[in-house]
Amino acid sequence: MRLLPFLLLLPAVFAQDAALKKLEAEMERVSRIAGATVGATAIHIESGRTAHLNATVSFPMASTYKIPIAVTLLERVDRRQERLDRMVPVTTRDLHPGSGTLSQLFVQPGVSLSVRNLLELMLLISDNTATDILLRLAGGPAAVTAKMQELGLSGIRVDRPTALLIADYTGAKDLPLETEWSLAMWQDRLRSGSADAAAAFQSDPRDTATPGDMAKLLVRVHKRDLLRPETAGILIDILQRCRTGDARLKGLLPAGTMVAHKTGTMGTAVANDVGILTLPGNAGHVALAVYEKAGTKSEADRERAIAEIARAVHDFFLFQ
Repeated sequence: MRLLPFLLLLPAVFAQDAALKKLEAEMERVSRIAGATVGATAIHIESGRTAHLNATVSFPMASTYKIPIAVTLLERVDRRQERLDRMVPVTTRDLHPGSGTLSQLFVQPGVSLSVRNLLELMLLISDNTATDILLRLAGGPAAVTAKMQELGLSGIRVDRPTALLIADYTGAKDLPLETEWSLAMWQDRLRSGSADAAAAFQSDPRDTATPGDMAKLLVRVHKRDLLRPETAGILIDILQRCRTGDARLKGLLPAGTMVAHKTGTMGTAVANDVGILTLPGNAGHVALAVYEKAGTKSEADRERAIAEIARAVHDFFLFQ
């Protein structure tokens, strides 16, 4: 008699499994638009139902690695080892190339920014100078990777500051000691890159994540069981205001859909977007990580594949 309630649940369980398989098949179908190796994990946070596509394959994180950096830094804030209002000097040696404003506007010494403002610049506009300063404040790459392993997320690893990551992607040679870095040095070295280095970057195990573990990290952030609720709220608020990637996760979602996300791009071959989708009404939330590597098609095609996966996931968990 005790088995009866369990047996009555079996048809519903099997029906859900079959539905998730259909979602996974749709994710795989639309991923072909990218002309790339695509990985994705979608976790409905409230129910735990999960759909996968190459979930355990490692992909270059590019700028999505700024989320584990932010988590590690904010945990230090929660432990009172760091303060969001602490002013941090930005020296000319800190200025690095890449997707931001610090290296464009503050080329003269005499600038200080709060940790909170550096966090905003890192996540809102993906400023690489701000990222490398915060990575240092978080304890460095090894500390971030150790934190991910402590959380059971061994599929996420951070190994280099963005300056070295870009240098390795371009094949820049003869880098001076860190104490001698300057923006002019970076601009000169990056012009000496090679296509072979960009190809090798695709299989480099450093600074990679599996879609499965990145989605799990987003679940922990949303549930506010990793950081203090108010600290997690700061992170989510900034991610909701992210100014990059409008054609990726958000590209095909209904107007007004709230998405807290972070994009990542490296050259012509890597396009990523990871985030938390808020579904309408009481349908809940979905943590979604989509990664692409070795892309051969246009950026528009690669972004369209991400958008199609996000729309399929959104509609499935809304109506299922």
